[in-house]
Amino acid sequence: QVQLVESGGGLVQPGGSLRLSCAASGFTFSNYDMSWYRQAPGKERELVASITNFGIITEYATSVKGRFTMSRDNAKNTVYLQMTSLKPEDTAVYYCNADHSYSLPGRNAYWGQGTQVTVSS
Repeated sequence: QVQLVESGGGLVQPGGSLRLSCAASGFTFSNYDMSWYRQAPGKERELVASITNFGIITEYATSVKGRFTMSRDNAKNTVYLQMTSLKPEDTAVYYCNADHSYSLPGRNAYWGQGTQVTVSS
């Protein structure tokens, strides 16, 4: 069965760093574009970063550009989000998303369960 399992979340102080991982299984990983989304209390879920199926193109939300780096390792069926210079505004549940590269967006997509990131002093 399809699984996306996030890890690496936790409590970190402002200015600190954290690396999130998302391990995928049950589907052909290299056929899927991957994204990180986040949702803070009272706010809509927002796209943080995305990467195409072979890692050729990455895109970032303006709010995280220059601070976060998304990458993927297709040999390990894993995507990462390296977060640096963390701010309290980054506090949210972070979700891993897989969307089939050769289907219409959202038609063949999977979601992880989410991992909590809390940035607080």
